Amino acid sequence: MSNKELFEKAAKPQQTEEVDLIAVSDDPMYLIIWNDEINTFEWVIETLIDVCKHTQEQAEQCAYLIHTKGKYAVKNGDYDTLKPMCDAILDRGINATIESTVY
Repeated sequence: MSNKELFEKAAKPQQTEEVDLIAVSDDPMYLIIWNDEINTFEWVIETLIDVCKHTQEQAEQCAYLIHTKGKYAVKNGDYDTLKPMCDAILDRGINATIESTVY
């Protein structure tokens, strides 16, 4: 390449390519259980022990918080981990959702 060609190449502005980036959040997801007037404390506690692997004490505390606050995040983690738990809780007749933030 001649000096003239090198100079012309260097003088041209570089072309850039636009690339769309997908934002990946490191924020955990939350498994929320909602209070209702149908399910008993005992059933919610048993479900938390069976499905979420809570201890008896953890499950009792969560059940109390669900009852007094109207909802409570009983577990956090990634969506793929929480989804089967949420489905199992819903199958037991307890309202549950997965959310990205806790209000």
